[in-house]
Amino acid sequence: MVNIVYAMCALTSLLCAVLLFRAYLGNGYRLLWWSGLCFSGLALNNAVLILDKLLLPDTDLTTLRLSIALVALLPLLYGLIFDE
Repeated sequence: MVNIVYAMCALTSLLCAVLLFRAYLGNGYRLLWWSGLCFSGLALNNAVLILDKLLLPDTDLTTLRLSIALVALLPLLYGLIFDE
């Protein structure tokens, strides 16, 4: 059951990223671009979570996952603060 939840979280993040990028191409609001970058990183974070918990249970990838999540949130933070 947990496999399905992890996979659905990764797919949902990826779908959000795709939809945000498509919306950005449609109307050009830069906040959509920063949000798409953020969700792309979160999808990568969820993929590493699947690796960490399911495929490589003996290897601790927590630091890598948290680093990816931090880097994923930085573009959105930049867009919210500095982009007009």
